[in-house]
Amino acid sequence: MKVIPDKAEVAVEFPDKAYMGTFGHNCRFEARADGTGVAIRLERHDSEKREVDVHIHHGLFADILDELAEAVAAQPPIDTPHREALLAAAQRLAGALKAKHQAARATTRSEPGKKDS
Repeated sequence: MKVIPDKAEVAVEFPDKAYMGTFGHNCRFEARADGTGVAIRLERHDSEKREVDVHIHHGLFADILDELAEAVAAQPPIDTPHREALLAAAQRLAGALKAKHQAARATTRSEPGKKDS
């Protein structure tokens, strides 16, 4: 797990109660992808121990990314340090997805009886 470099705020609301918490520099996070989606875990282990796990399936995550793209385009600019960090991370994600896509296509082409689509 990595130290959270910035801050996260989480709120979960139910009809009869709500849970809210913050995660900052003294907390840790993990993000991973699996065959069905992406998972994000936030952990706080001080006097107010908290853990949050979220798993989002790939289709919903793609829709979230699209909505974020629209929101960023429509809103005032993000400050330079955050914008540069977001851009670099988005480029790494795009590069990783592209590499996996190309590897999968190469595997499909090399299998006997398979046609490239």
